Amino acid sequence: MSIIDKALGAVVSPILDIVDKAVTDKDEAAQIKAAITKELITERSKGLDARMQVVLAEANGESWLQRNWRPLLMLVIVAIVGNNYLLAPYLGAMFGVSLTLPLPQSLWDLMTLGVGGYIAGQTAERGLATWQQGQVAKEQAKSGRLSSEIDAR
Repeated sequence: MSIIDKALGAVVSPILDIVDKAVTDKDEAAQIKAAITKELITERSKGLDARMQVVLAEANGESWLQRNWRPLLMLVIVAIVGNNYLLAPYLGAMFGVSLTLPLPQSLWDLMTLGVGGYIAGQTAERGLATWQQGQVAKEQAKSGRLSSEIDAR
């Protein structure tokens, strides 16, 4: 959970509690809370969309460095982790010399976010492909092509 999500949770929870105390009608309170929550989700979605547009603009940029600085940063962080936890311990055990590089918590968080974003992107891409295949099959079933293919087998 990001700092922004924690901050939103810290702000939203008291507001929803105030709605419960101020509005006596439970249905009306539920509607107000739902509207507040919907508005917060919409605003959060707009922020994520803006970030996505920045990343897409970088990915489609003209400069090689503009397109690849994020993956390069991830590779550098992974190289530091590989050095600290794979290479340095073996060199230390075999030759008595090892060099580890400090990796601040912020870089760990960045790597986690980068890997998580990659995994989420791949999952979304596969999910979208599966959904599209389902839509095609649905259209084929509506047009009767699917039943004719089954009868032919």
